[in-house]
Amino acid sequence: MLNTLKIYDDLTETMDERAARKIAYIIGMVYEELQNVATKVELKELTDNVKELSKAQRQTEMRVQELAEAQKELAEAQKRTENELHQLVVEHKDTKKQIGGLSTTVGYGIEDKAYPALPALLKQDFGITVQERLIRDYVKDRTGRNIEVNILGRALNKDGKSITIIGEGKSQLSVNDVNDFIRKKLNRLQDVFDEIFPVMVTYMVSAPEVRGYVREKGIALYYSYNF
Repeated sequence: MLNTLKIYDDLTETMDERAARKIAYIIGMVYEELQNVATKVELKELTDNVKELSKAQRQTEMRVQELAEAQKELAEAQKRTENELHQLVVEHKDTKKQIGGLSTTVGYGIEDKAYPALPALLKQDFGITVQERLIRDYVKDRTGRNIEVNILGRALNKDGKSITIIGEGKSQLSVNDVNDFIRKKLNRLQDVFDEIFPVMVTYMVSAPEVRGYVREKGIALYYSYNF
C-alpha cells in the first residue's frame, strides 16, 4: 500500500510544506485510481472468463442432451431391429414348416401313385411277388417306438422267401434323403423284419450321382414316369 506520509516527508526536504502536501495528495489519488483501474481490468477478465466457462458448460450440456437423445433413438432402433429379426425368425420357421408340409404332401402324392404300380414293376425287375396291397402305416422299431413307413407290404422274393417291402417317396431325391432313409427307417427296422427290400420313388434326383449312390446302397429306385 502507498505511504503518502513518507512521500510528504521526503518532499518537504526540498520544497515548502504546502506544495509537498499537495503533491503527496495527488500522488496518492493517482495511485488509488491506478489501483482501481487494475482491479476493474482484472474483474472484467474474470467476468469474461466466467462467461466463456458458462457458455462452454451450456454447450457441453446441450451436447450431452443430444447424445442422450441419440442414444435413446439408437435403443429404440435396436429394439425395432430385434423385433423385426424375431419376426423374421418366426416367419422363417413358419415358411420352413410350410415347405416341409408341402414336401411331405408331394411325397405322399408320388407314393399314392406308386402303390398300384410297384407290384408289377417289382415282379418284372426283381421277381418279387407282392402278397398284399402296399400301404402307408406305422410299425414299431426294435426299441418299441413307432415309425411311419410310407410304402409297406409283405412279399416273396424270386426264391419264395418272405420279405418286407419298406419304401419312401421324395419329390427330388438327394444323397441326404437316401442317408436319412437308411438311418431313420432301414437301420431301425433291421431287427424287426427278417429281410427288408428297400424302395425309393421320386420325380427327379437332385444330381446325376444320386442314382449310382442309391444302387450302391442296394435300394430299388423308381421314377414317377414309371407308374
